Amino acid sequence: MINIVLFGPPGAGKGTQAENLKDKYDLKHISTGDMFRHHIQNETELGKLAKSYMDKGELVPDEVTIKMLKAKVEEHLDSKGFIFDGFPRTKAQAESLSELMQSKGTQIDAMIALEVPDEVLVERLLERGKTSGRKDDSNEEVIRNRIKVYYKETEVLKEFYKKEDKYYGVDGVGSISEITDRISKVIDSL
Repeated sequence: MINIVLFGPPGAGKGTQAENLKDKYDLKHISTGDMFRHHIQNETELGKLAKSYMDKGELVPDEVTIKMLKAKVEEHLDSKGFIFDGFPRTKAQAESLSELMQSKGTQIDAMIALEVPDEVLVERLLERGKTSGRKDDSNEEVIRNRIKVYYKETEVLKEFYKKEDKYYGVDGVGSISEITDRISKVIDSL
């Protein structure tokens, strides 16, 4: 079983790469954003609870997110592994994810971070904003703030996975297939 945390700032191409890797390695892609949308749309107990926080503009507590994640992992224990996208975001979440995977007899093998210069990210997101309809991709000031928040929030995770010798930075600039090849080299070396 191969379990990867795919990381990168907004606009780094995580979703695109997760789709390619999911197909190439037959892994289950778990996106916390998709997970939240699914639970909220289906009005599950966890979805209602998550929505109550989101409606107030608050972060969904770790324990709610982890319960959703645990249910998703348990649904797919027969898979060849997982790509976690958007989780963990904090050291506490990283520790909880490690505990969850250990309880299932496996572990996180690598945190692969797509490294992309800020100017390229801004350019990509502004371009995406023209077609996606997402307001947060249409305003350069908002984009730059999202990138700044990403670095501030996630620096501790980079250190967490470096201490475990599981951090891999990958150049996230180039064609989609070039980036997939770079990530694949990391996965194939595990």
